[in-house]
Amino acid sequence: MAEEKLDLLKGTLDLLVLQILSSMGPTHGYGIARRLEQISGDELAMNEGTIYASLVRLQHRRLIKTAWGTSDNNRRAKYYSLTRAGEKALTAEAANWERLASVIGRVLATSEGGSKQ
Repeated sequence: MAEEKLDLLKGTLDLLVLQILSSMGPTHGYGIARRLEQISGDELAMNEGTIYASLVRLQHRRLIKTAWGTSDNNRRAKYYSLTRAGEKALTAEAANWERLASVIGRVLATSEGGSKQ
């Protein structure tokens, strides 16, 4: 039986989308979804509806902006890119995520009868 795809914690998709846009530059929603799947080794299942909900939230927060362009297959597509506020938010949210992951890692590394401090 194949392992199930991972569920993202609330709020982490927006962070991942910001990172994809930071690393790839202007990208359309389908490209963002496929890149997330590729980087995750297909551990994350990304449907366009989920990605577009994140893009709407990020646009509403003015962390990303849009421009129309032509996709690789010659179709009109909306491209998303980071704003300066988005770059700042990415830096802050990534640092917060690193702190949180470190704390969770320390807690998970403790044994049941672990040392008392």
